[in-house]
Order: sequence, then structure tokens, then C-alpha cells
Amino acid sequence: MGQLRQIQKALDIHPYRTIEPGERTHAAVALVLEETAKGLNLLLIERATNENDYWSGQIAFPGGRRETVDDCPQQTARRETREETGLDLGAASYLGRLSDFAPAGMKIVVSGFVYAIGHRSELTPDPEEIADAFWFPIDEIRNPARLTEVRCVFRERLRTFPAVDVGKRQPLWGISYHLLRSLEKRVTRNSNQRVSLTVPSSGQLA
Repeated sequence: MGQLRQIQKALDIHPYRTIEPGERTHAAVALVLEETAKGLNLLLIERATNENDYWSGQIAFPGGRRETVDDCPQQTARRETREETGLDLGAASYLGRLSDFAPAGMKIVVSGFVYAIGHRSELTPDPEEIADAFWFPIDEIRNPARLTEVRCVFRERLRTFPAVDVGKRQPLWGISYHLLRSLEKRVTRNSNQRVSLTVPSSGQLA
């Protein structure tokens, strides 16, 4: 069984949890996987530097806030991916959904949807929102040399968060790190479902 089929089966077996956003912002992201002869690649974006953007310069998955034009959060993830990177997920394979995440101390609920593409399309990042869109080998996320930390003031005290160095100005951390860990846990929950998708687990995410 191929890696993508194993991931899809794992996502099918284990139920996901949804969270009603209420007065919180509802956002959705797409975790897009590409299977190559050398293994799986993951689509990441580097957000543009903008002093008015809370997420300025961060490494993330394509996605954003749900708008009134979106019938559901999955449609939000697809629309935002197309707008931010030029990648149309209409022809992609939908593998499943992750449990919603509501970070403590933040008025946001994030939904994650996992897709796979069989043919790499040219990425055309929106320069107003995205500094770069790139594919990153998942096996490199397992590399202990890439394990790092981010320190920042959160809820009025200095906090340390686990992160992965992906070779950009900022590492992958925060909400994106949590979602990647969530995918890894779903896939590896059963030993029979184990695939090469392991994220360093030191530290805790708020």
C-alpha cells in the first residue's frame, strides 16, 4: 500500500472533532502532499512581511479565514490555497480531515484538510500575501538537526514552543506545527498504519 493510501486509511479510521467557532474567527488550511520516488513532499508557504499582519513572515499551510462566499471550511481551504499559491485543489485527491484546533488564548478555530496531488503544478504565490510557496520533504522534518525552538511573549509571559527549521527566515511552529503533529498522530496511532511521517515532539504548543 502506498504512503498516501495509508494516510487516507488512517484518516478514515479515526474520527475527527469539530469545534463550533461561536464568536471566534473560523479559519481553514490545506495540508497538500505530493508523492515522489524519493518520498512525500509537503506544500508550505512563507507569509509576506507585513507589520499589520499577526502572522507576518511565518511558515504555514495555505489557508485563511472563512468568508461568506464559502459554504463550508473545506471550501475555504480550497479557495485560499488557489488564491495564495495558484494551486487548484479541484483535481487533487481528498484524503481526509483533521480535528479542529482552538489555540488557548486566541480567538480562532482552525480546520485542517489533507489533500494529495499526483502531478506537481506550477505555484504562483500572491505577492501581497505570500513571500514564497515551496515543497518540503517530510523526511527532513524528521531530521533531529532541524529540531529547534521559538521563544516569544505569549499571554504576557515568555514562552518556548517546539519548531522545525525548514530553511526559511522563520521555522515552522505554532498552529502549523500542531496540525502537522496532529496528522502524524493520526497516521501512527496504529502500528499497522505507520508511515514515514514523524515530527519531533519535544515541548508543548499553547
